[in-house]
Amino acid sequence: MKRFAGLLDQLVFTPSRNGKLRLIQDYARRAPDPDRGYAVAALTGALAFARAKPALVRGLAEQRVDPVLFRWSYDFVGDLAETVALSWPGPAAAVVAPPPRLGDVVARLERAGRSEIPALLAAWLDALDATGRWALLKLITGSLRVGVSAGLVRAALAEIGKVEAAQVQEVWHALAPPYEALFAWLEGRGERPSVATGLGFRPMMLAQALDEAELAALDPSAYRAEWKWDGIRIQLAGAGGRLCLYSRTGDEIARSFPDLVEPLAAAGPLEAVLDGELLVARAGTGDRLEPAPFSELQQRLNRKTVTAAMMRDRPVFIRAYDLLFEGAQDLRDLPFDERRRRLEHWIRRRMPPRIDLSPAVAFAHWDELAALRAEARACGVEGLMLKRGDSPYVAGRPKGPWFKWKRGPLVVDAVLMYAQRGHGKRSSYYSDYTFGCWRPIADGTGADGTGRELVPVGKAYFGFTDLELVQLDKFVREHTIDRFGPVRVVEPSLVLEIACDGVQRSTRHKSGVAMRFPRIHRLRWDKPAEEADEVATLEKAIEAN
Repeated sequence: MKRFAGLLDQLVFTPSRNGKLRLIQDYARRAPDPDRGYAVAALTGALAFARAKPALVRGLAEQRVDPVLFRWSYDFVGDLAETVALSWPGPAAAVVAPPPRLGDVVARLERAGRSEIPALLAAWLDALDATGRWALLKLITGSLRVGVSAGLVRAALAEIGKVEAAQVQEVWHALAPPYEALFAWLEGRGERPSVATGLGFRPMMLAQALDEAELAALDPSAYRAEWKWDGIRIQLAGAGGRLCLYSRTGDEIARSFPDLVEPLAAAGPLEAVLDGELLVARAGTGDRLEPAPFSELQQRLNRKTVTAAMMRDRPVFIRAYDLLFEGAQDLRDLPFDERRRRLEHWIRRRMPPRIDLSPAVAFAHWDELAALRAEARACGVEGLMLKRGDSPYVAGRPKGPWFKWKRGPLVVDAVLMYAQRGHGKRSSYYSDYTFGCWRPIADGTGADGTGRELVPVGKAYFGFTDLELVQLDKFVREHTIDRFGPVRVVEPSLVLEIACDGVQRSTRHKSGVAMRFPRIHRLRWDKPAEEADEVATLEKAIEAN
């Protein structure tokens, strides 16, 4: 556990990607099995301890530390693991058990009942130093936040075995912690982990954001265009009568969409691997697959159970972009134009239920395509995709073959209303901001005599620089007018220019609207709060979506 704690501590204070790669590689080479496998699982989000909740940790800490002092400390620090790790007193007994190994911690937690966990946790906290306690609590609460993605971990492991990161990702879904078969393969002690033919996840090809200044240098005749549909990118793999549905990160999600997978399975063996977009069909369109707004798809995502009503009201389908395998034949090295031709033929021949073809967008020059992009919001799409006709399907985000040309964001002026502490490196700052727009009051009166009130329309915690974070934090501290638990109510005087990808109706928000992916675009120190936008402005944007 001490070695794992040291890894997490170093990762937090190592900003460079290469530095993080070296740390992960060094740990994976030196740590024994199964510890290193469980460390990889923790870093990639593959470990979860359902019975070890943050509330249990808080309750345990308040048994050892004065509850009022602990709550004050937690409010100041802003991070539960850090607060408990630093405030945990030494054990009452003179002799304590040696620090636990990471593998032992995972094994004991997986077997323990809810009533056993507090005693286990207390004994481990007694045996560890402050850094070890912090790492233990980060592990069991699942909030590492050490600046490491699953892709970075896989890249580090791939370098150990001198293989491509795509090869590790292709077998990843078939593995489970502590990944002993994976390490045996990477270290030359075993065979490459087997994956059912045709059913493995193939790392996806991604697009670069288009720099419009470089557009004129590109040859329009070399590129093909299609709409960038507003859903989630998926990969559908079928072989031997089985189907797998993967997210872009390689997670198997078929269980969440039985209304898609079951009709496809009933139609016969798929024997192909498709790249496409998962969308919700618009109600009332019959057999035609017309995509509904992304807000409808959000109601289907991350659901543990899928009800019949949900499948009836929000049926999903796939809009196909590419054909990666046809039977056992790997098509990824073929040019895009040839893969597209085969995809069109495959769909015409098979006519699979709940799958249609993403149509090509015809254009002759960039100005013509720019005019089509300007209509993207009205068409309910995110923008355009540009793909070179001669490009093979290459894992990752190569520069040049594919571009995404997204529609411009919606921008509104909103007033800062509430602020909360951030997490991790931002735990000392008020960096989570709720903002609102004006709405007329029904009876025409208001506390300020304007006949309007501010109602929340969104929340953002990014889009500003480090300097602006300091300025915002200072403003919040100097203009707090009330508090509700961890939330500070701020004097409504600062205007934030908010960019978002869209607006949708919401029964959960007092304003009746919700913003998609809001971020702070600019601080409007110059603009009076009275001149911020009204909710009606956002409601008009819904109609334009």
